Amino acid sequence: MARRPLTTPRKLASQERSRMTVDALVEATARLLVKEGFDGVSTNKIADAAGVSIGSLYQYYPGKEALVAAVVDRHQDKVSRTVRQALPDIMSLPLEAAVRAIVSLAVEAHRVDPKLHRILTEQIPRTGRLKNVEAQSRGNFALIRAYLEAHRDEIRAVDLEFAAFLVVTTVEALTHAAVLHRPETLAGAGAGHFLDEVSRLLVGYLRG
Repeated sequence: MARRPLTTPRKLASQERSRMTVDALVEATARLLVKEGFDGVSTNKIADAAGVSIGSLYQYYPGKEALVAAVVDRHQDKVSRTVRQALPDIMSLPLEAAVRAIVSLAVEAHRVDPKLHRILTEQIPRTGRLKNVEAQSRGNFALIRAYLEAHRDEIRAVDLEFAAFLVVTTVEALTHAAVLHRPETLAGAGAGHFLDEVSRLLVGYLRG
């Protein structure tokens, strides 16, 4: 059986100079992933692009898989911050405005470095970060469930657990598919059309 690659850093950077080294390595990994894909990236290339020695790289990371995991973690953190900052403001909006804001938020979150997002999506299972993504989805689900409960008078009689699941899954799946396969739908005038159609779909479901 093949040994599973190590995806945990060897040590954490505690001083400013070491943090700068780690930042340079993670940023170089992200650039190379976009340019060459996972298979085209090596630790030697990463060290060279970061301007550090290969020995310095191995002080902090056991291999390229651990560096890719670090890129995944940073990217997910940026996306999560975008979502966390905006979702509380949606809670007081009426249904149509809230649904559109939720779809718009998903689009904005997926616009955080979309080229890198496409690459990292393939690597999340490999880096063992799937649980983190699932935890983020559960948090989004809880907030949408709370919104539907607070706005019951605006929606038809539905199972709120299932309705929240359907809303979150539909928004995530459609936005994710657009980023991966039809990025033009999220750019310029296409983004407005995407918002209109997905919002109409969800409002129609919730109102019946």
